[in-house]
Amino acid sequence: MPVKVNDTRAVHQFSILLSPPQHDPRLSDTTMTSKLTEIPATMTAIEILEPGGPEKLTTVTRSVEAPGKGEVLVKVAAAGINKPDVMQRQGMYPAPKGATDIPGLEVAGVIVAIGEDVTFWKPGDEVCALVSGGGYAEYCLAPAVQCLVVPKGLDMIQAAALPETLFTVWANIVDRAHLQKGETLLIHGGSSGIGTTAIQIGCLLGARIFVTAGSPKKCAVCEELGAEIAINYNKKDFVDVLMKVTAGKGVNVILDMVGGDYLPRNISLLAADGRLVNIAYQKGSKAEVNFLPVMLKRLTITGSTLRIRPVEVKGAIARALRKRVWPHIESGDIAPLIHATFPLTQANKAHSLMESGAYMGKIVLKI
Repeated sequence: MPVKVNDTRAVHQFSILLSPPQHDPRLSDTTMTSKLTEIPATMTAIEILEPGGPEKLTTVTRSVEAPGKGEVLVKVAAAGINKPDVMQRQGMYPAPKGATDIPGLEVAGVIVAIGEDVTFWKPGDEVCALVSGGGYAEYCLAPAVQCLVVPKGLDMIQAAALPETLFTVWANIVDRAHLQKGETLLIHGGSSGIGTTAIQIGCLLGARIFVTAGSPKKCAVCEELGAEIAINYNKKDFVDVLMKVTAGKGVNVILDMVGGDYLPRNISLLAADGRLVNIAYQKGSKAEVNFLPVMLKRLTITGSTLRIRPVEVKGAIARALRKRVWPHIESGDIAPLIHATFPLTQANKAHSLMESGAYMGKIVLKI
C-alpha cells in the first residue's frame, strides 16, 4: 500500500491524573498518583484516499491526539473489520460529524492516557472499546464509558472482535425487539460477525434460533454455535421452511441485514405481535410491501444504526453488556469466531476478503 505522510504536531506529553474511585480490581495495578507519560507525537494509520475499492486504503502518518473530557487514549493492539468500514471506504457511509475520518469502529489495547473526569480507568488497563472511527491506527481515542475490560481468557485479537457486534446485537434484539425466553428468533446472515454473535446472545436469552446462510459449511458453523435450524438461502425458501417448523405460526423476532425483497417475505413470516429489526440493507432499502399484515398481526417494524447514537446511549449498552454478557464470555459460553487476521498495513486485503463473502465470523487487524 502506498505511504503518505501528513503534517504532524511537535512531540507532546499528556499530564494524567489517576483517580481511584470505582476502579475494577481486576485491572492494572498502576500506582494511583499523578504522573507524566510520554506519548509519541505521530502514529501509523490507515486513510481512505478517496471513495473506491480496497486499493484506496492508504498507509499514512497522523498526529496522536490527547484525550478530551471523558475520553481515554488506547494504544491499539488489534482492530475489528466491519461492513460499515467497507461502506465508508466506498463513500456510502461517511463518518459522523466530529469523528475522525480514519475507519475502524472497534479496538482492543492498553489505555495510555486518560482525559478529564475519567475515574473508572487508568493507564495500563487492558480494554476493548466501541468507537465512532479511528480504529485502523496505532492509537485511538475512545469514550471512557464505551470501554470494557478485556475478558479473562481472551487475547487482544479476540477482544477486538467483540464491541461492534455485541453492542449492535444487544441494542437491537434486546433493547428494540425485546426478545424473550422461549420466543423464536430468525437471524439473516447467520455466519457473519453480527450473525454469529446474535446466535450466541439469542441462546443466552433462551430463544429458539433459526438462521439463513449461503453455503452448507456456513450453515454447519451456525448450528455448531447453537442455531436450531440453518437454512441455505441458495437452496431453500426460508419462509416455507420456517412456516412448517412453526406449524404456521411464524417467528417472533427477525434480525435482518439484507433488506430489499426480504422485507415483504419477513413480514409474511412474522407471527402475531412479531418484531422485525433492520440493521442494514445489503439488497437495497426500497421494496414494494403490502402493509395490511402489519395491521392484522400487530407487527412492529423498526431498525437502528449505532454509530451516530449519543455516547450516553452507547455507555448504557456497555453497562448492560458488562453485567449480563461479560460473565458468560469469561466462562467460555460466548466467544467470538475469528476467521482471519491481517497486519494493519494490509487493511486492503482484509477489506477484499470481507467483500468476497468468503469468511465466517470476524476479520481482525493486528497492530
